[in-house]
Amino acid sequence: MTFTAIDFETAIYHHICAVGIVTVENGVIVDEYQALIQPPNNRYNWYNIQVHGITERDTAKAPFFVELYPEIKKRLFGRTVVAHNEVFDRNVLKKTMADYGLDYSDLSISDRWECTVKIYRSKGFRPASLDACCRIMEIDLNHHQALSDARACAMLFLNK
Repeated sequence: MTFTAIDFETAIYHHICAVGIVTVENGVIVDEYQALIQPPNNRYNWYNIQVHGITERDTAKAPFFVELYPEIKKRLFGRTVVAHNEVFDRNVLKKTMADYGLDYSDLSISDRWECTVKIYRSKGFRPASLDACCRIMEIDLNHHQALSDARACAMLFLNK
């Protein structure tokens, strides 16, 4: 099992404010990466702040996505990518890359990622939210903290 699990937290719309990436080689976590990211104009939706607790103050001096993109690309390039709600995270990445004039195809990854929501739903998990799956599978989770979410997603995929 070799793959990369990823999770984004968003400030507003698809604008990223945090990323967590976990690299798994042969079933073992070999790298973890997390970063706060300053969204455009450092704007936040009140609801999103309530979900993840990240505010304008936290990202006021954080780098923009384009500055962190080389680190993100290094961890995603040519990999099987896994996310808990892959449609959300994949679209966030694609739209953010487009905002900065970056070409998604340069990552050499699939247009469809592996999705632990779909996997665990097919196993009968109801609900199949990340926190519910982790509770049932006894996986530690600090929900809506990007690295913790990515790590939990990796563990769910390893235990599918």
